Amino acid sequence: MSHVLNRWEPENKEFWQQEGKAVARRNLWISIPALMLAFVIWQVWSVAVLNMPNIGFSYSQNQLFWLAALPALSGATLRIFYSFMVPIFGGRKWTAISTASLLIPAVGIGYAVQDPNTSYITMVVLALLCGFGGGNFSSSMSNISFFFPKAEKGTALGLNAGLGNLGVSLVQFVVPLVITMGVFGAFGGEPQVWVKAAVHKKMWLQNAGFVWVPFIVLSTIAAWLGMNDIASARASFADQVVIFKRKHNWLMCWLYIGTFGSFIGFSAGFPLLMKGQFPDVDPTKYVFYGPLVGALARPVGGWLADKIGGAKVTQAVFLLMMLAVGGVLVFLPHAGQGGSFQGFFAMFLCLFALTGVGNGSTFMQVPVIFLTLHQRLAGKGEAAQKQAQADATREAAAVLGFSGAIGAYGGFFIPKSYGTSISMTGGVEAALYAFILFYASCVLINWWFYARKNAEISC
Repeated sequence: MSHVLNRWEPENKEFWQQEGKAVARRNLWISIPALMLAFVIWQVWSVAVLNMPNIGFSYSQNQLFWLAALPALSGATLRIFYSFMVPIFGGRKWTAISTASLLIPAVGIGYAVQDPNTSYITMVVLALLCGFGGGNFSSSMSNISFFFPKAEKGTALGLNAGLGNLGVSLVQFVVPLVITMGVFGAFGGEPQVWVKAAVHKKMWLQNAGFVWVPFIVLSTIAAWLGMNDIASARASFADQVVIFKRKHNWLMCWLYIGTFGSFIGFSAGFPLLMKGQFPDVDPTKYVFYGPLVGALARPVGGWLADKIGGAKVTQAVFLLMMLAVGGVLVFLPHAGQGGSFQGFFAMFLCLFALTGVGNGSTFMQVPVIFLTLHQRLAGKGEAAQKQAQADATREAAAVLGFSGAIGAYGGFFIPKSYGTSISMTGGVEAALYAFILFYASCVLINWWFYARKNAEISC
């Protein structure tokens, strides 16, 4: 099988039905587990930090928040560069390389957590290396966007991102289980002793990293052998940086901070937030539900956007997110008194679901916006329109990757905003009020440019 597709015309219905659809779907279904593992490694610290104090690591609460937040910071930064890698290297090659890179933090964490004397600087470096997983999202979404026609992009991107996002829920569900047993026997290292009050038990925290190694290896091999590079998708970095001159690139970045930034930020900060606000509740029993709901909602958001329009769905999402954050404020304990865990948890599940739907709808908007923009700029001739379609596909892919990069900074700022709010005011309420104001700005931007009657680009 040739790995390079020299002819690729997904908008040609005959080509799509005869050969394009099968190839596109094969690449999608290999991409999804690779992206899922990327999210696993990106978010592994959100669970690992919960157990470190009980096995001898003497880190402060603020240091633990930093370890949970740093992967998002490095991942978001790497996404900026990963956004442009697929047209330069090819989707198949870059997916295999970027997936293999996940082995570095996975193995590193497995060794580092076995010794409570491991320096905090070492842990910080490993947390930053977990950003490899965050970077993969931008290149993965950019790659998949090349394979599908406009009518199916929302659904395809929703499936890739939504099922890939399941990695967040997967790591928060699997890690608490595998660290309680010697999965790898003598090869996995000695157990640590977990101590809390009078309770003692054995724990293999190294499994938080080691358990993913065989799956990363298999996914890397699958990408190398089963995926394709698209010849027409090749472009230099210089060809792609035109997006920085596009106003709509920056507008969609802002909206994506509100959707994906909220999803990954809430995911990273939820365990420590829950533990701090409701000390009697074991967060490991609940935290994976939020990312699970958000990930499963993303394909729904893409499908709804394909059916009724991305801007309409996005508008509803941000309005409802403002209400949901208000609900969280109602159910929080105040000065350590009152509060309702059930209400708090329910409101966060609503927030996660809404971020998932919004992730799908905003990513459907991008290809439509840039296709409309280029079709307006091109002449009416068939050759001009065909070139406009090619230019729009290339730019939209770069914007999908870049907006994913900017949105990912939410994974750093949301956990840190909780810590900053607590240190400055004694509670997290100030951070939540700031979220409401930000979502209000997203409502106004989306309505003015995309959702209102006679908007600049209706989508």
